[in-house]
Amino acid sequence: MQTDFKMIPGQTDLDTLERDLRFHPTVNPGPNALSTAQIEQFNRDGYIRGIRIFDDAQITSIRSYFDALLAKVLAAGGDSYSISTAHARYGRVYDLLTEPRIVACVKDLLGENVVAWGSHFFCKMPHDGKAVAWHQDASYWPLTPSKAVTVWLAIDDADVENACMRFISGSHHHGHLTYRPSNPGEHNVLNQSIDNPEQYGTPVDDILKAGEISIHSDLLLHGSEANDSDRRRCGLTLRYCAAEVRAHMDWNQKGVIVSGSDPSGHWSNRQRPATE
Repeated sequence: MQTDFKMIPGQTDLDTLERDLRFHPTVNPGPNALSTAQIEQFNRDGYIRGIRIFDDAQITSIRSYFDALLAKVLAAGGDSYSISTAHARYGRVYDLLTEPRIVACVKDLLGENVVAWGSHFFCKMPHDGKAVAWHQDASYWPLTPSKAVTVWLAIDDADVENACMRFISGSHHHGHLTYRPSNPGEHNVLNQSIDNPEQYGTPVDDILKAGEISIHSDLLLHGSEANDSDRRRCGLTLRYCAAEVRAHMDWNQKGVIVSGSDPSGHWSNRQRPATE
């Protein structure tokens, strides 16, 4: 299965692609799902957070689904980070990716024509010892221009104790940052690291209750510590971009049109899989 992160085939080719990796601020004087203040915060800080999507009963059902899916993946030899591009295989993940309440928020940031293309569970088991190094999503994606966001749906409560995600507020204004390969001793889920992140802005903890989402720019510097607690911390990352974005390395085959249209026909607009 093709992954959103870790070492992807063609990483060297990705580094040589000509990409427009500048932040493109949202211009939306009349948002529908978000507030004007949230649009302003996204432009200024690179993220918004604490948006309630699912109530307690709904997220409990989603968590039970994930628990069963994770058990199958582990039994087949995978790990808690390996459920990636899941909307291409699992109908219920496809439904989460296309959830109208989430899409409405994304549309306020990216415009009427929106493509969803990624879905990846980041599940930190208790005491798993793995950190997610400081990185920018755009470093891993063969997409241009940089008009893309990540929605992070909290499957479990995420807080400082169980290693919630952390943002460097305002770092998206610095463009594409220089990274280094991760060292094996760092026990990093990813293969890239950006050092001294505080030079680019202020660290902020992305504390979320289960059923809430945060949304961040693909250029925002973010990461998380290892989970040293007795509690699991699972989130589902959902990736979206404006339909005008172009994908190299056949990543357009991942796409699902979730709002408006794709006039150029670049994105495949894959259908919902039958497997739940």
